[in-house]
Amino acid sequence: MGVLETVGRIQHLGLGPHFRAKVAALRASFERRTGAFSSEDPWFEERSRAFWNDAVTAGRFGRDVESELAPTERAWLGPLERAHRGLFRGAKGNVLIDAWSGAELLVTALEDQSRAELRASSGQLFDGRVVACEDPWTVALLPGAVFHAASATVPIGLVIAIARARSLSTVETLDALLRMDRTLRSLSRVKAAFAYRPEALLPPLPAPAREGKPAPLPGGEGRRGTFREHDGER
Repeated sequence: MGVLETVGRIQHLGLGPHFRAKVAALRASFERRTGAFSSEDPWFEERSRAFWNDAVTAGRFGRDVESELAPTERAWLGPLERAHRGLFRGAKGNVLIDAWSGAELLVTALEDQSRAELRASSGQLFDGRVVACEDPWTVALLPGAVFHAASATVPIGLVIAIARARSLSTVETLDALLRMDRTLRSLSRVKAAFAYRPEALLPPLPAPAREGKPAPLPGGEGRRGTFREHDGER
């Protein structure tokens, strides 16, 4: 069983009723760090995929369903938890260049949707995670990458320069960029230079508890479409 199939299996198990509370807690953490999203948002499916990307890597959700995984699937849990998160741009020959760390990675496995997104990205920066394993030799781009707008590339350069100067971690910086992406998408007629600015690197203030019926889990019934916290870098 390959890593992409294993990720799909873990996500499928996460939609079961026994794991509803755990998945809800992981989603709440993801939204606190990167911005809230709902089924009414045009970007709901993309953010849902990004949430599961985070849950199976940084969130170590595979450990919660480990007893239901086959041995070949359990073998991927360690590599998933050590996934390299980066701010990538695609280059020729399935090479990814990480604008944050400077790493260049040759990807050997990616799903069809990710391949199509890379072809259409025109050099856009995207937040993604790459998992590597020696036996069998695999370097996989996980589903759930979030592509920043092309107009954001220049202001992102300034933001990450300030983040480095402040010694911010990979998680702090890339989570902040996801919040900026949400700002750009959610406010009409806002330019990228307004949404992507160093001031927005500050973490959001804790939100008050929301009253009423909790939202359905990503990928559950009533949602549009389906989709498939330890990070390898600090």
